[in-house]
Amino acid sequence: MDGLSDRGSIPLSSTWQFCLTGPVIRGLLSLKNKHTGFEMKRFIATFLLFISVFALTGCANIFNAGNNGPTAAPALGDDPTQSANAQKLLQFRQPAAGETVAEIEVEGYGSIYVKFFEKLAPKAVENFVTHAKQGYYDGVKFHRVIADFMIQGGDPTGTGRGGESIYGEPFEDEFSPELEPMRGALCMANAGANTNGSQFFIVSETAAKVQELKKYVEYKGYTFTDYLKAGYNTELSDEQIEKFLLYGGAPWLSGHHTVFGQVYKGFDVLDRISVADTDNKDIPLKPIVIKTIKITEYTAPAE
Repeated sequence: MDGLSDRGSIPLSSTWQFCLTGPVIRGLLSLKNKHTGFEMKRFIATFLLFISVFALTGCANIFNAGNNGPTAAPALGDDPTQSANAQKLLQFRQPAAGETVAEIEVEGYGSIYVKFFEKLAPKAVENFVTHAKQGYYDGVKFHRVIADFMIQGGDPTGTGRGGESIYGEPFEDEFSPELEPMRGALCMANAGANTNGSQFFIVSETAAKVQELKKYVEYKGYTFTDYLKAGYNTELSDEQIEKFLLYGGAPWLSGHHTVFGQVYKGFDVLDRISVADTDNKDIPLKPIVIKTIKITEYTAPAE
């Protein structure tokens, strides 16, 4: 359930997602049959240099000068997913009055607020909401945090290998063309197709990071579409890719993880958790604990 295999909840290489190396090495090396041995040697040499540059600069943005450290978390309302254009999309639309929502209260950080897609992912929503109401997630850690990529929790054992669904067995994936693992998406973690339990993750990857990855892939002579298809067996249209470029997210996870909710408030909290210090296994050095998850009905703020 913790992504121990390549098609787990998050690919093994995701430790490097922030520095681009994980998706790059998997996606580009899968295209090796298109190149001669000489080309591959040149690629490997260039790639090792790329890793060295990132190691020495602290994963600085090599495409945009001046960005030599973590950027400040966007203020509420400033996030691209909350823009006027984003609000035209079902996924980013603000909840309606009376709609079921959740407040994920994280000790020492604050709260992340999410809405649900009950009609498009009914089993995943029922599973999460029921667990939350029964206190299943109370005191549970975010056991896996990858900078500017995602935060993962929902396992009472805290190991990434535990947790059960309310159905007593793993349940099937639920996919919809209207929902993608874009920034702020609440997704089911899994260990492969149709193996959903209690674990979930929230995508924090920004549009800037997706744009950075696309630039590097194209710099190496490939299209972003071919890279996603060859490296992750993910086929996306130009329109779908454009959404990730505008709003952020993890396009390589599209079609592999159920999206059943979306953050509508608390991106600043999500971003602070996302950059918490971790060890080499992405485990936070200081426990990040879910105090409780409150399920309520949305009330529109006063004008």
